[in-house]
Amino acid sequence: MSIGWPRTESSALRFSTAMAAFIGALALTVSVLSTSQAILLDGLFNAIYAVVGIFTLRVGRLVVSPDDDTYPFGYGYFESMVNACKGLLMLGVSALALFNSITALLTGGNAIAAGISIVYACVATASCTLTALVLRGVSRHVSSPLLQADIDNWRINALISAAVLLAFCLIPLAYAVGWDAIVPYVDSWLVIAVVLLCLGVPVRVARGAILELLNRSPRAAVAEPVRAAIMTALAPLPTQDVYVRMVRPGRLLYVTVHVVLEKAHPLSVEESDRWRATLDGCVRRISAPVLVETLFTCDRRWAAPSTGQGHADA
Repeated sequence: MSIGWPRTESSALRFSTAMAAFIGALALTVSVLSTSQAILLDGLFNAIYAVVGIFTLRVGRLVVSPDDDTYPFGYGYFESMVNACKGLLMLGVSALALFNSITALLTGGNAIAAGISIVYACVATASCTLTALVLRGVSRHVSSPLLQADIDNWRINALISAAVLLAFCLIPLAYAVGWDAIVPYVDSWLVIAVVLLCLGVPVRVARGAILELLNRSPRAAVAEPVRAAIMTALAPLPTQDVYVRMVRPGRLLYVTVHVVLEKAHPLSVEESDRWRATLDGCVRRISAPVLVETLFTCDRRWAAPSTGQGHADA
């Protein structure tokens, strides 16, 4: 009987959460037996990810739901909020681990049990690599910021575990060549190196998600092709100006197009709807899922940037 590997976003997120819980519980147990701060850091990372993963599963179901009276602009911002929480929590744990490691260095280091630590690092490296590969396979046919954030996490997790394994293997070697004095400092230096090398990942995840929550326009690689397609599609119309605004909360690209027409060229309702369908189609060929709202006017004040103060803006 074949193994039932995840094939959908929800099953992949469940698999990721279960693996994070497994490695987190294992690491926290081994950190007590080995007194390793590096393993404790790994355990805290994964325990936090498992807890957040429970909320991620719920959000994963919400973001594919249509808007309603309670959330009239949909649930896309929940996706950004979860990713921001993940990034900020990882930053907090990293800062705590860095502080504890520097304190240990200044107070004589921390001797650890190398044998059980090496066994743990082998299991963790294999588990993290497997999880990253499985999620990567699902992401080839599922576009999901939640899933992509988990893939980034497991890639870093695998690299951290491999680095920890390598460092722990140096401890018996140090004893063999008579460098006993450096052994208590290996664990603390390892934590510092891991935190500094991997700090960019939680910063990038948190920064991107927070900018989405602040309604910043998506990066140029996303926005410019959409803008160009809209302008090309509207070329046959006699327009005074076209204002294109877009945000991307999570996976949903939300585009508003305000078209200022020449006053001598009004459109009927039917013509307006045909143009809306044209713009929706041209944007959807570039990015999906997408929501395109198109408004036509002959008065620039209904389209131009506004502070929301009404006629005073004009």
